[in-house]
Amino acid sequence: MKPLRVTLAQINTTVGDLDGNTAKVIRALDTARKERSALVLFPELTLTGYPPEDLLFRGNFVSRNLRALKTIASRTRGLAAVVGFVDRDATGRLYNAAAFVAGGRILRVYRKAHLPNYGVFDEKRYFSAGRPIEPIRYRGVRIALTICEDIWQKESFVYGPAFAGAADLVLNLSASPYHAGKQRERLELIRRLAVRARSHVIYLNLVGGQDELVFDGGSLVAAPTGRILAALDRFEEETITFELARPRRVPRPRVLPADEEVYKALVLGTRDYVRKNGFEKALIGVSGGIDSALVAAIAVDALGPGHVVGVTMPSPFTSRGTYEDSRLLCRNLGIECIELRIDGLVEAYGGLLEGTFAGRRPDQTEENLQARIRGNLLMALSNKFGWLVLTTGNKSEFATGYCTLYGDMAGGFAVIKDVPKTLVFRLARYRNRRHPHTIPGTILRRAPSAELKPGQKDRDTLPPYPLLDRFLDLYVVRDLPLERIASRRIPRRLAVQIAAMVDRNEYKRRQSPPGVKITPKAFGRDRRMPITNRFIP
Repeated sequence: MKPLRVTLAQINTTVGDLDGNTAKVIRALDTARKERSALVLFPELTLTGYPPEDLLFRGNFVSRNLRALKTIASRTRGLAAVVGFVDRDATGRLYNAAAFVAGGRILRVYRKAHLPNYGVFDEKRYFSAGRPIEPIRYRGVRIALTICEDIWQKESFVYGPAFAGAADLVLNLSASPYHAGKQRERLELIRRLAVRARSHVIYLNLVGGQDELVFDGGSLVAAPTGRILAALDRFEEETITFELARPRRVPRPRVLPADEEVYKALVLGTRDYVRKNGFEKALIGVSGGIDSALVAAIAVDALGPGHVVGVTMPSPFTSRGTYEDSRLLCRNLGIECIELRIDGLVEAYGGLLEGTFAGRRPDQTEENLQARIRGNLLMALSNKFGWLVLTTGNKSEFATGYCTLYGDMAGGFAVIKDVPKTLVFRLARYRNRRHPHTIPGTILRRAPSAELKPGQKDRDTLPPYPLLDRFLDLYVVRDLPLERIASRRIPRRLAVQIAAMVDRNEYKRRQSPPGVKITPKAFGRDRRMPITNRFIP
């Protein structure tokens, strides 16, 4: 293969921001030209952002993306670029496409052949499937174009015997969303493809947060031997230029430790959700518990302490320890702390409802009222000051319904919605290793409690969190039937009990804010269960 100077532009695009995304592409082209690059690569659906979803049903959106492509083509003097966009044929059918542009012209268009329609993907709702095209010859190098799923499917044309040796370079424009451990899968995939195709492979992935999805970058370059020649940063925008096919020593790609990887995904997802939606500050109800402590730390790392506000709202059942810890946490993080005592409001609600509730014992109703008072106060501050409320519920709570609608579920973004409780503790300890003593040790050691009645502990209502989280992995993430779960040292009676809690609380999850996906199957787009449902597992 002839030497080719290539620029990888791992950029953070925004869905629907056609002008902003186009400007990013043009800046990258200008930088690449100064570095004497011959070819510049961008992620999947560069111009529209990924996934554009039902924006694709708006004809003017697709038309503007096509005009943006022409603008970019006009800026390719002296070099070539491969740009992701939405193509439209004469009949109006849409395609997830990549354009090879050079010298001011669109030279070739490739339309994605394999459309994912599982998990968070539903591309068949929007796009028609394309077909393979012959490799493009550019500066003496045969270049094959592919898009994301095209290299993940075993039946794809890139794994056919006719493809081996047909190209010197395989380009894959990707928007591959993050979940824990995904990069190891990609490394092996790219290595195998390079060896099978007898070609250099460049995998160029999107980076950034989009609603509940996080795209983690980590773009890769592999030699025909399967050796990784370059690996871009994870969770960061990065642009590099290098001479392809010239031997050089490169460091092995770093696989991040599990907790660090998840933490970085949560920070990036939170930062982009807040900023891309136009908020200046985030607001968190800090209770002195582990969940709100972790969310506050993530928010500070995402936005900076000056853009985070903590609110402590002690009730008649708030212990002195949790009250003091909530204030200490805010001091340690350097964030503003607002105190709003709700004792009087709890009493006022009780007085107002006393006659109507006469003859009935206090129960979960009174507990939920406290959570809803707090939710109302947080939303009042949000409305008044334009701050985004970050909710603090974890996956274990959302799964079992151990959360209050219009109470602790109230807010705009649920940062740790896909983080099981046991992982919450691990991430808090990881954060403390990076910034010692930020999260008070008493928070880490205290038995979890909602503190909505005297002496309350989570374990009074829920199974032990290690067992609960193991069950949720088997039942929610892996979709195993109860018979198989019960054979894995989880008592069948308990398995049936937890499954019932998960299934009957789908209505709550439907009303919850979006949150960062970090497991292979999160609640929401990944798992679409009916609310009205009489199936007994």
